[in-house]
Amino acid sequence: MNTLVESDSDLPNVVRTFLVDQLPVNVYASQSHLATAASILANDYLCRIIDSRGSAAVILATGNSQIQFLHQLVALRGIDWSKVTLFHMDEYLGINAIHTASFRRYLQERVESLVRPKVFHYLDGDCLLPFDECQRYTDLLKAQPIDLCCLGVGENGHLAFNDPPVARLNDPYWVKPVKLDDACKMQQVKEGHFPSIEAVPPYALTLTLPALCSAKKMICLAPEKRKASAIKNALELPVSANCPASVLRHNPQALLMLDVDSASQLARVVS
Repeated sequence: MNTLVESDSDLPNVVRTFLVDQLPVNVYASQSHLATAASILANDYLCRIIDSRGSAAVILATGNSQIQFLHQLVALRGIDWSKVTLFHMDEYLGINAIHTASFRRYLQERVESLVRPKVFHYLDGDCLLPFDECQRYTDLLKAQPIDLCCLGVGENGHLAFNDPPVARLNDPYWVKPVKLDDACKMQQVKEGHFPSIEAVPPYALTLTLPALCSAKKMICLAPEKRKASAIKNALELPVSANCPASVLRHNPQALLMLDVDSASQLARVVS
């Protein structure tokens, strides 16, 4: 599989680029430069897929690290969204779609209401039967190839809600219910989504690591100083579920995009 490469003259300059195992890593001067580059890469890639095949399927992430990227992506207006099937990667269990912290609401407001995709399949966080919901969503994901997965890295190294205690590199499931660890819940509080750690729902539904990595292309955005420790662990420690983001190193179809802040703890960077 080919890796994503920067070929468009409008892309912000890369401060550093290097390879960790099979994973290409780009470092940008700022979060805004990172978001601009990611939006152009995603836009150009999806336009090519739609031109060649007539449709595309995409998994999107939420969280503060994705806000600038999604804003710029929908503003580019190059993609024929009527030919795009969208998924998201996680949702709190037990909250409805109008809750201020709901990832369904986040994506409805920032993406679906603005571009009107062919369909946006959402995880039902307030479902009555969580295991049935996991199977329903698994069937939807497996109904077509996933062309692109846009994701971020949590402060504890998680991808989606695959926190270290529940992450499995070779998970037999594509979607599963999980218990959130305290580090993950505290991140949600610090980002302003909940008033206290006690207010964060204890459980969530998440796509697993194999489901995320099934995508033909992956663009992982991980800016900000608060992600620096997780990035160091992901790139410098052995690949393991102790830092779920380390799995990206075994996926050459992925591109990890950092800013100088999130790359600040790396011991060695090859220019």
